[in-house]
Amino acid sequence: MKIMHMALAAGLLLSPLRAAAAEPAPVASRPIEIGTSYSLPSAVLGDTREVNVWLPTGYAASHDRYPVVYLLDGALDQDFQHIAGLANLASLSWTYGPMIVVGVQTRNRRAELTSRPTDPRYLSAFPESGGADRFRRFLRQEVIPFVEARFRTGERRAIMGESLAGLFVVDTLLNDPALFADYVAISPSLWWDDRRPLAHLDRTARVKGLAKARLYLAVGDEGGTMQDGIDRLRTFLESQPADRVTLRYDDFSKSASHATVYHHAAEDALRWLYPAPPYEGGGTPWFMIEGAQPPPPSSPPPSSPPPPSPTTPAG
Repeated sequence: MKIMHMALAAGLLLSPLRAAAAEPAPVASRPIEIGTSYSLPSAVLGDTREVNVWLPTGYAASHDRYPVVYLLDGALDQDFQHIAGLANLASLSWTYGPMIVVGVQTRNRRAELTSRPTDPRYLSAFPESGGADRFRRFLRQEVIPFVEARFRTGERRAIMGESLAGLFVVDTLLNDPALFADYVAISPSLWWDDRRPLAHLDRTARVKGLAKARLYLAVGDEGGTMQDGIDRLRTFLESQPADRVTLRYDDFSKSASHATVYHHAAEDALRWLYPAPPYEGGGTPWFMIEGAQPPPPSSPPPSSPPPPSPTTPAG
């Protein structure tokens, strides 16, 4: 009994210490914010979509206009914060210029980002598909006017997407090429409909009216019908006049999978599309040169002119 009482007393003595340990002292904090999220009612889609906007560093203090990257799958729980973070890298690395990022939410990607297939196998496997034209109208009639009425947008606008969103990017280039100036398709799902949209590009593509568009195309290690579709697209575009479409192709098949290709490819695309002037940081610092010495400290300039020398006549 005596031992029990001693244990109880010890517990009572220790309990305030435990309470103090469980309640750390308050520390000043604030939420980290990246961009602004809008709820955009859509008559085209018949619902409300999340549209997220990231503005480049210095936007509020400038009068500049900026290129806009419209990001598919751009909700907060999709790819917006990832690509906005890459855009923010422009203010840290000086290797590409500032831009506005607009993330556009998708909900049913198979329905909204695909054209209607003709192959019975795909119709059976993806019965909800075929809404790409309607989603494009949503971008053209509602999202782009919303952005251009509120922000200082420049002449060039881009569209970026990966996988099914990359398919939508290519589909837009081939069927509504004037909607954007720059296209970024990363591991696009060009296996869609057994590659039928790519079978007769010389007759079906509308790129004849296209001028000075740029397409960044990248692929991971997917292979198979996806790689074949990408190869068909490259062959077609490379046969076009040089002033129609400028193609940049990056092959990540030896270093990235479908799940990992997006980050490196998106960064490469932004560097290619929006390069910044070379950063002039001066010569190589002494500590990067074997055996070099730091330069002698420079003397601060005098605060006032020195008095005349006694041996030199004043004036």
